[in-house]
Amino acid sequence: MPLNLAGHLTRAARRHPDAPAILHGDRERSYAWLDDRVGRLAGGLRRLGLAEGDRVGIVMDIEPRAIECLLGPLRAGLAIVPVNSRLHPAEHAYMLGDCGARAVLCSAARAAGLLDVRDRMPALDHFIVVGGARPVDPGIEDYEDLVAGAAPVPDVPVGRNTVAWIFYTSGTTGRPKGAVHTHRSLGAMVEAQLIDIWPSGVDERLAHVTPMSHAAGLLVFHQTAGAGAHVFPEFTRFEPEDFYRMVERHRVTKASLVPTMIHRLLDGPWPVRHDISSLKTVQYGGAPLHLEPLRRALDRFGPIFVNVYAQGEAPLACTFLSKPEHRAAVETSSRRLTSVGRECYGAEVDVFGPDDTPVGPGSPGEIVVRGDVVMQRYWNAPEASEEALRGGWLHTGDVGWKDEDGYLYITDRIKDMVIKGGTNIYPREIEEVLHRHRDVAEAAVFGVPDAEWGEAVAAAVVLRDGAQADAAALIGWCSESVAAFKLPADIHFVDALPKSGYGKILKREIRAALYPGAVQPRSSLP
Repeated sequence: MPLNLAGHLTRAARRHPDAPAILHGDRERSYAWLDDRVGRLAGGLRRLGLAEGDRVGIVMDIEPRAIECLLGPLRAGLAIVPVNSRLHPAEHAYMLGDCGARAVLCSAARAAGLLDVRDRMPALDHFIVVGGARPVDPGIEDYEDLVAGAAPVPDVPVGRNTVAWIFYTSGTTGRPKGAVHTHRSLGAMVEAQLIDIWPSGVDERLAHVTPMSHAAGLLVFHQTAGAGAHVFPEFTRFEPEDFYRMVERHRVTKASLVPTMIHRLLDGPWPVRHDISSLKTVQYGGAPLHLEPLRRALDRFGPIFVNVYAQGEAPLACTFLSKPEHRAAVETSSRRLTSVGRECYGAEVDVFGPDDTPVGPGSPGEIVVRGDVVMQRYWNAPEASEEALRGGWLHTGDVGWKDEDGYLYITDRIKDMVIKGGTNIYPREIEEVLHRHRDVAEAAVFGVPDAEWGEAVAAAVVLRDGAQADAAALIGWCSESVAAFKLPADIHFVDALPKSGYGKILKREIRAALYPGAVQPRSSLP
């Protein structure tokens, strides 16, 4: 494993110079071409005066140059700070200002909004626009000019504990925090991916259809390590027909999808006009994929799914449920299909009680992780770092339990748990029941203040087109599967559930919209 993560590209280009690295519409670019571009970007950034350890913000849409923007700064010994381009410019400014980014690589479509808040990023010396017409603002620089005007440079030697990527959490419960990852932690992630989850080689073709600031960007290293092709969409909005067309055209072998996308594929047209037989692996995670939609997905697409449990603080490599385990669980009607599997290579995962000691099989507690894949710390947040990493374990904030064979089950986020009259209620249990109802497309369950019980259970539901179910019918449906004290007191029908840029349902926003003025419920460990 190379010390500098960009060394994966160096090796791939040396061994497979003519192998396709980028597939985008009619365009195909080789690994030798990509290696040259990345080397020139690295040289251009160093020529601007950026020094080893400086942070480079990346605000890029899903397009091929995003790979250059991820690997170029790393080759130069810089640290990257990719942020979701779909966020508000004020959110971009907060993150890039917090980490003291000295340069930003920004898609042309996002440049105007970010320029409006440039004064909130006092350390920013270089605003580099990627794509579009050449900039006329004297305060910004052109990406292509920077690349064309520089000589390529080799990988800068770095230590394993050198900062590589500052990964800002989604901030669903407050201000985002920057999880600091080193070349060591991301190298451990790559090893786990290659050993446990899916292969990488010149015949593998990975579809990038999620933001490059998250899983898609992290998978760049794994895919590049095997000189596999990176396939980029020509569409900007995920639609089933467009996805199937891309799979067929480029013979895509694998993709990383969030549950929202899998829902879209299930509700969209089956690809009778497209050959998607090349698609062998779909990795999913980042948010719950409830049992009923997962069964439908396996029935429609076959055993091609891998469930990965991870966090920004320990990315893409905590636990996994493999394709064979999915298949076995379906064949035996096992509850194991609701599991996120067992530890990935190099990770230790346990469940702790309130005293930070392990609990036994079947007992709920907080999920904790340790290993090289865990972040070094939070940026500029020593107290939060100490709390999250106490005792040498990453405390994830997720509640779960292990069965007697070591399979992990996620119950809920600690902050999402409802405490009614002193009794813990896990929203996901009720969501699973609602998703089994034929009229329900999506559901989110959450706690709201209650004068008598402290908290009560409420739900927001999106119905399928043409469905007629009412609140009484759904509460009656739930009463057939869960205890009376867990039943929703209120069910609200909405057109859509708000989601983060990574596809996570934002229960805080749902609660604020439906119960304005209500205090955010506070939950504790079981």
